[in-house]
Amino acid sequence: MIQHYLLFILALAFNPTAKSHRISTRRVHSRRNSKHDVQFCEPDRSSEWRSSLASVRGGSSDPLALDEDEEHKKTLEGFAKLVKYRSEQQLLYQVRATYLSEMLAARGVPMPTVVGVATVEGNKPPEKVDWDCAMSTLEDPKSCLYSFDAEPNTKVVAPVGTDQWISLSALNRLRRTDPTKVEPMWHSRYAILNSWFSDASEYSILQHIGIKGFLISSVLLDGGKGMVLRLVLISLVLSVLVLFMPLFEYVVGRILVSAPFWAQWQTWGRIARAGFPLKLLLGQLAWKGMVSCFSKMESKVRDYFVDLECEILEESVPLTVSQEVENYEEQLTNSATDDEEYDEF
Repeated sequence: MIQHYLLFILALAFNPTAKSHRISTRRVHSRRNSKHDVQFCEPDRSSEWRSSLASVRGGSSDPLALDEDEEHKKTLEGFAKLVKYRSEQQLLYQVRATYLSEMLAARGVPMPTVVGVATVEGNKPPEKVDWDCAMSTLEDPKSCLYSFDAEPNTKVVAPVGTDQWISLSALNRLRRTDPTKVEPMWHSRYAILNSWFSDASEYSILQHIGIKGFLISSVLLDGGKGMVLRLVLISLVLSVLVLFMPLFEYVVGRILVSAPFWAQWQTWGRIARAGFPLKLLLGQLAWKGMVSCFSKMESKVRDYFVDLECEILEESVPLTVSQEVENYEEQLTNSATDDEEYDEF
């Protein structure tokens, strides 16, 4: 009996499919053998016993299945790299083809180019358009593209045939402060600046402002892109300095011979005896301060003239759309609709 048990243990130990698994045996009641008192028998289900011996605790460890999974992963990775490589090569081929087409077209070869295949709408310039002017009142308020609602008793303008109104004063201030934002108010469909604020245009609003408006708008604000206004201010400043020069000299002379000024010799004497680089630096700081003050003065004067220009536009630009005209147009539209409904009936 002991010999049989040892042979059974050795068979399990040298079995390659049974890895670190303990086999539970059970003592069975069977018919006694005349030679042996105790008898171990195999389980009734031999297939289940073999499968339990071939399994590892925690999951399957079939080397064939693991090899298949690894090969599948490697195949997927290789396929992904191949797709990426082909996509990059396709993009490079397209770029090279476009570059070669441009170079051949530049040398006279009839080849399609980027400009040649571009859509016409993308290159369509804004069109010139006439304007309508109306009055915004409490009884008949008008919307405004710049500030939602126009102020009461102010004039609003819009491209003719549309209801995209904007306050005349707000439009003029916007073209003076940032002209690049004017035409995008109408999605760059209309050349507002060249149509309404150009002397060469037949739809110009500036033809109604008179001599006073011409001097302010065309001479001071637009002359030399603002250089005329700057030169006028410089001339006024120099004239004031020359006019008050005697008084200025007297005040400076009295300060230079005063006792309090010389009492501070220990303070400003160091600057007077300093080297040229320090004096140059102080001169640059003084010049920057003067330029900054002049720029602020110029900005305030320019804003004043812009407000004056807006007042002139409000007074001089004629109304082309009034409440009576709108009511008449509504009546015509309603009568035409009634006639169509009657004809259909």
